[in-house]
Amino acid sequence: MKNYLLPAVAVLFFSCKETKKTVASAQSEEAVTQTDTLKLPPPDEKNSNTKFSNVIGWGKDKAPTAPEGFTVTRFAQDIKSPRNMIQGENGDIFVALSNSERSTADKIKNDLSGKSDAEVGGQSANRIILYRDANKDGIPETSSVFLANLNQPYGMLIIKDKFYVANTDGLYVYPYKAGDTKITQPGKKIVKLPAGGYNNHWTRNLIANKDQSKIYISVGSGSNVGENGMAYEVRRANILEVNPDGSGEKIYASGLRNPVGMSWNPTTGQLWTVVNERDELGDELVPDYLTSVKRGAFYGWPYAYFGKNEDPRRKGEKPDLVAKTIVPDVPLGSHTASLGLTFYTGSQFPEKYQDGAFIGQHGSWNHSALVGYQVAFVPFKNGKASGSYLPFLTGFVADEAKGDVYGRPVGVLQIADGSLLVADDVNGIVWRVSHSKK
Repeated sequence: MKNYLLPAVAVLFFSCKETKKTVASAQSEEAVTQTDTLKLPPPDEKNSNTKFSNVIGWGKDKAPTAPEGFTVTRFAQDIKSPRNMIQGENGDIFVALSNSERSTADKIKNDLSGKSDAEVGGQSANRIILYRDANKDGIPETSSVFLANLNQPYGMLIIKDKFYVANTDGLYVYPYKAGDTKITQPGKKIVKLPAGGYNNHWTRNLIANKDQSKIYISVGSGSNVGENGMAYEVRRANILEVNPDGSGEKIYASGLRNPVGMSWNPTTGQLWTVVNERDELGDELVPDYLTSVKRGAFYGWPYAYFGKNEDPRRKGEKPDLVAKTIVPDVPLGSHTASLGLTFYTGSQFPEKYQDGAFIGQHGSWNHSALVGYQVAFVPFKNGKASGSYLPFLTGFVADEAKGDVYGRPVGVLQIADGSLLVADDVNGIVWRVSHSKK
C-alpha cells in the first residue's frame, strides 16, 4: 500500500464515499433455484466488509491446481491484462488486453484502501493479440498484435468476413479473412454504447446466435444500485440484441447488474450468462449467479435481488418490477466476481464435465474473507444445472490471513482440442488446462 500524508488522504477518502440512504431493514424471503433452496439473510448495510487482495504473482515454477488427471501449463505469458478470448475456425486464439483506468483521485483512494494491489494499474493495453499453435501441441509458435489502439476491448466475434470488437464505448466491425495475422484497415462503429461506470463495469461482451443473424451485447450497470439516478442507466444492466450491421437494437433481457460471460447451452440452445451482483449489503448478499436468459425477462437490478427480495436502498420505488423479478438458476456465492463463462462441449475432459459450465471467479473485495479466486464448475444434465458450483481450478489464494493471492482468473474458453484456457489478468498469463486419459 502506498503512503500519503494522513490528513489529506482522510479528507479525500471520506469525500469520495457514496452517500447512503437510511432505510429500514427489509425482510428476506426464501429463493428457490433449480439446484437448491437458498435461504438469504436479511440485508446488512451497517456491516459491509472490505478486504482487498494483494497480488504477489506466481513465480517461475508455480501454477494453479486442477483435479487429478489434469495438467496446467502456460499457454501465453508476459502480456498486460488478458481478459477475454475467442478462437477462430482455423484455430487462431485471440486475446483481448484491457484493464480498468483510474482517475488520479481514484488512484490515491485505491492506494489507501489497498485496492491498487489487487488490480492491473495504469493505462489499458487496448489491443488484441493473436496466438497461432500450428502443430496443435498446446504451445503457440507465433504471436502478433492483431488489433491496436482500441478502447478497453473485451468482447470479440467473427461472423464470416467480419471481425467484431466490443470496446467499452461501442461495437466496432472490421474486414477479416481467416488466417489474417493483423488488421490494418479502420473499423466502423455500428453501435454506440454507454461508457464509464462503477468499479469495473466497463466490459462489453459479445456472442452471436447459431445462424449468426443476431449479436448479443452485455452491458453492465453504471453504478452499484442506481445511486446516481436511473437516467444514467439507460441501456445499461442489460443484454442487448442487434443485427450484424448494428441495426434493430432491442433489449433482450434487463435487470442484470453486470452480465459479462455469455455462452449457449449445448443441450437446449438457450443463452446463459453469469452476473456480478451488487455490493454493500453484507458478506452473504447478494449472490452472483449463473442463469438462463429469457427474452424480455427482468432479473431485479436495482430494485430487487434473487427473486422478489427488495433492495432496502430502493424500497417501495418499483413494486411492479419487484413482482416480476425472475429467480436466477444457480447461485455462485456473494462477491465472488463471477465473470467468465463457457459450456464444455469437448471430449477431452472426463464425462462428468460434459455439457457443464466453467466460470471464472475473479475474486472478492466486499467480503470479510477472500471468496472466489478460482475457476468454478457447475454440472449440467439434460440442459439444466444438476448441482451447486464446485471448485475446479484452485490455488489462487496464497495466504488468506494476509490477503495474498497469486493471481485472479477472468475469461474462460474451451478450445477446439477440448482443453480449457483461463485468462489471469493481474499476472499477464493465459493458463491451459488439459486432461490425459489413462
